[in-house]
Amino acid sequence: MKTTQLSVRGMHCVNCARTAERLLSKVPGVEEAHVDFATGKARVIHDASVTVTALSEAVADAGYEASPDDDQSSDEEDPALKKERCRLIISWSIAFPFMVAMISMYAFHVMLIPMEYEGLITVIGSTLVLLFAGMPVLKATFFAFKTLIFTMDSLIGIGSIAALVSGILHLAQFPIENFAMISSMIIAINNTGNYIKLNSTKKAGDAIKKLASMSAKSAHKLIDGSLIDIPIKLLVPGDVVLVKPGEIIPSDGVIVKGTTAVDESLATGESIPVDKLEGSKVIGGTINQVGAIEVKIEKTGNDTFIAQVIHLIEEAQASKIPIQQFADKITNIFVPVILILSAGAFLFWMVLPEKNLQILETFKKLLPWVQPGSSRLSMALFSAIATLVIACPCALGLATPTALMVGISMGAQRGILIRRGDAIQEIRNADVIVFDKTGTLTSGKPIVSKYLTDNEQEFFVTAYLLEKNSEHPLAHAITDYAYKKLVDTNHSKTDTDSVLKKYTIEKFSAKPGMGAEALLNGEAVYAGSLSFLENNGVLLSAFKQKLSEIDAKAATIVGIAKNRTIIGIFILEDTLKPGTYDVVQSLKTLGFSTMVLSGDTTASAQKIGTLAGIDSIKAGLLPHDKIAEIKRLQESGHKVIMVGDGINDAPALKQADVGIAIGTGTDIAISSADITLVQGKLESLIVVITLARAMFKKIKQNLFWAFFYNLVAIPLAMLGILHPVIAESAMALSSITVVSNSLRLRKLQFPMKH
Repeated sequence: MKTTQLSVRGMHCVNCARTAERLLSKVPGVEEAHVDFATGKARVIHDASVTVTALSEAVADAGYEASPDDDQSSDEEDPALKKERCRLIISWSIAFPFMVAMISMYAFHVMLIPMEYEGLITVIGSTLVLLFAGMPVLKATFFAFKTLIFTMDSLIGIGSIAALVSGILHLAQFPIENFAMISSMIIAINNTGNYIKLNSTKKAGDAIKKLASMSAKSAHKLIDGSLIDIPIKLLVPGDVVLVKPGEIIPSDGVIVKGTTAVDESLATGESIPVDKLEGSKVIGGTINQVGAIEVKIEKTGNDTFIAQVIHLIEEAQASKIPIQQFADKITNIFVPVILILSAGAFLFWMVLPEKNLQILETFKKLLPWVQPGSSRLSMALFSAIATLVIACPCALGLATPTALMVGISMGAQRGILIRRGDAIQEIRNADVIVFDKTGTLTSGKPIVSKYLTDNEQEFFVTAYLLEKNSEHPLAHAITDYAYKKLVDTNHSKTDTDSVLKKYTIEKFSAKPGMGAEALLNGEAVYAGSLSFLENNGVLLSAFKQKLSEIDAKAATIVGIAKNRTIIGIFILEDTLKPGTYDVVQSLKTLGFSTMVLSGDTTASAQKIGTLAGIDSIKAGLLPHDKIAEIKRLQESGHKVIMVGDGINDAPALKQADVGIAIGTGTDIAISSADITLVQGKLESLIVVITLARAMFKKIKQNLFWAFFYNLVAIPLAMLGILHPVIAESAMALSSITVVSNSLRLRKLQFPMKH
């Protein structure tokens, strides 16, 4: 099976997306299809026999255009927006004069269009609007009757056609009021709403466009010492490219020559440039700022970090959360119900108009368009048209996805990747946050916190020369520390290197889990745990007393020995990340209880947990123990957020209600979490929770107003109190209000500096 992503144009409501979804699902070989109205994207899972042409043809009959998804750069206007603006101009050029004439007639009793020509002018004008500006609506209406699959456009189409037909019947001397000019106004207002919605939803998804447009267009490829400029799509892993200061790094890779500072704000949200040396990884789309560098390309196309981020954002924006399921159930039956209600209103006015007329008399003085004296057929048609165009499933359908689009885009701009939309609702309900220790609360890298020795020069020289041959993380920490100390003692790197050249290391041997040994200028030297040293006959009595006088319970001890005599001890610790305590206190303020689940020793976990201000600490846990502890919390009625490194804690992240990975850009593709914090900063956790709560609040607001609008407006339309033009305006406004409310998320203020 393969997945194809398409851009679908021509959709004007959630029911349009449902229709396109059903049509794509019916194509032979398609296993699953999902169409999202807010993003205008379709994701189709199918076998190899299905072509893009077949998928495009499947939706063409319904008036939709589907083509392979190709994100345009942000400086190019969307073709769909151009078409909608053209329809907008055509429809209003005719509808606006009609609207002025109607207001003049109802409010001031002045006829701007001569009575004898009114019918002909309004019928011709509205016909032109329907045929040109309203063609998508006409297509949707025709397709609806052909397939019995009705959408919002088909409701608008039925209402507009009915209004136009009333004008034609009026011209034919039927005893019916002329509503023809209302037809053009309905189309004009519908086009206005569509244009604003389309423009607003494009803004909601601007983060994706920005990411897609930031890639370089070409690269300076190095071939046998010569530079050749080629399009980046021709780059392959293994190519070496030159990136000059100020240029965009063309694709993901590693620096093989040069040093620089790189602006990675596009990928991580971090505004401060990151120093890069030979061997440092760089991300395509980020900006080289200082020196010229040569980069060996490692990933291209859809494998790059930016491509993965775009995929994750689109996937999350198209996902559904539990609160949306109820709204979806309603929108699925909404249009058929409105058709029934509209027909019911028509029949009720035709059969039992007396009750409605009494109500209209009450509103006659307040609303100039209320005309109780009109014929029974006119009032029946008036209320039926108003009922058709007032109903708005769009607002219901847009309530959740627009808030998700904006919030997920905001997260991406801050280096926060939300992979699963329903995690937003789960975060709102969560009350416990569980942390892994190493790499989450701590830096994940051991550093030398203390040392004991009677001869610093001999101690540091021996430690550096022996440990530099080891790949163990403890050895790296010791060699870095020892070399810096030697530079401080000898006052320069040159003098230090001269001292070290006097020594020769031979017969180096690493003992996994214990230590290492070698010959230093012919003398036996050892580095490792105290038990390893003792097993090699090293006397430790001189340092055991000193060790008992310092706090090393939560630390790792590495001894250095020479000729069976210990010459010094390093004490290494994994330190708490800066700002961790403040983050934990902020989480408590937000109503969370906190816990550490660690595989480390009790002493180490207790020390770090206490420094961080964690409520509960459990140590010595294997991966299945962490899962069991999270299950215990869930069975007790708690909703759990697990924060870990995204790789070692994958099972626990999956078990938790929400898994949040502390990771770097290179970890994203393999992360098992629902949310990934690209920078690895715990401060981003506060941003996630604040953003998730704000998003869910917006979703609830949107759904409330969408339901409230429909519950109030539909009965008024059925009673004939709402003019069809007012009804259509209100319908368009309801969708615009929902989208605008979602866009207000962008003004959200976060409690901690990110």
